[in-house]
Amino acid sequence: MALHKDQSPPRGKNLLPVPVPEPDPILTTERLLLRRLTLNDTGFIIRLLNSPGWIQFIGDRQVRTTEEAEHYLLNGPLKSYATLGYGLSLVAIKETLQPIGICGLLKRDGLDDVDIGFAFLPETQGQGYAWEMVNAVIQHSRQQWQVGRVLAIVLPANTRSIHLLRKAGFVFDRKIQFNTNGEELLLFKNE
Repeated sequence: MALHKDQSPPRGKNLLPVPVPEPDPILTTERLLLRRLTLNDTGFIIRLLNSPGWIQFIGDRQVRTTEEAEHYLLNGPLKSYATLGYGLSLVAIKETLQPIGICGLLKRDGLDDVDIGFAFLPETQGQGYAWEMVNAVIQHSRQQWQVGRVLAIVLPANTRSIHLLRKAGFVFDRKIQFNTNGEELLLFKNE
């Protein structure tokens, strides 16, 4: 059946859904790839944002449903891509495309420069994935956007992230109160 240019294709139970292609990678490393998050990533976002480490060191964002995950993505990473051209992006195993974390640059009110954010599923920690991607993102940001100084903020109790930041060349700058709740954070910089 030929379609007139103003007609829509037929719809019905026997038609297969059209697959939505994943975005092209922003960068790749030996083991990983970084790509933009999409609304197709809601299941992964629910899992990551409710992992024990996220809740303990980043905070409970109250993201439990697909709709709440879509809201988080639309008002966080996707908004950042639209306004700044960068933001938190999905980290996946290159061979399998299995999502394992997020990493990227953020521009937060109250900080003079961009800062790097990262979080990984607990079962992938201790394998060097975060260090590999943090280094790749910093190198990419310097080449792509001529970023000079990169900051990082972390809770004092988050010793794993502090160790990773130091290993990636960050140095402690000072203690800051970043949130309105008066929570003290450590500010690191990488120049």
